[in-house]
Amino acid sequence: MSDAVATRSALRFLPLALFAVLALVFLVRLFAGDASRIPSALIGKPAPAFDLPALDGLAGVPGLSTEDLRKGHVSLVNVFASWCGPCRQEHPVLMSLAGNEALKAKGVELYGLSYKDETANALNFLEGGGNPFARVGVDPAGRTAIDFGVYGVPETFVIKGDGVIAYKFVGPLTPSAVATTLIPEIEKAMAADGATR
Repeated sequence: MSDAVATRSALRFLPLALFAVLALVFLVRLFAGDASRIPSALIGKPAPAFDLPALDGLAGVPGLSTEDLRKGHVSLVNVFASWCGPCRQEHPVLMSLAGNEALKAKGVELYGLSYKDETANALNFLEGGGNPFARVGVDPAGRTAIDFGVYGVPETFVIKGDGVIAYKFVGPLTPSAVATTLIPEIEKAMAADGATR
């Protein structure tokens, strides 16, 4: 009888043990790998068709459309929002990118896609921290971001001069990520543009 009682006691803890094992597996998977390397089905494909209006009040900065990505130069499209903490964290990095004379000399343009944001909040965000973008498209419903396959903000896309998506960086850009990942991807995109001309 004591063996049966011991077996029943052990079986009571089986669901807890299974839960602990599953939790451990999920925890390990959560921190495994580089989130910025999430694959995109759109790499190597044209950017989706879109035509977004400018951010009201941001003087001299036009909206953004697919045609702006097909002007023969590499473009960076950064999906951001004022309510996004990591976007605020990466903003100085974007300001540095916008001021990078070597990229400017190569014709690289930095564009912004304002994702599901209130106009006043997005405007305050860009006026307060500086505007790194040559163009800003407003995507209040998030439809264009969905078409780009955005998982969450911030995300940055490297787009070749013919409008084809070359690379997607997920998460906030850091100086290290720019130097070791983004700049090499920009250079690859420029080389590919040169090869197709």
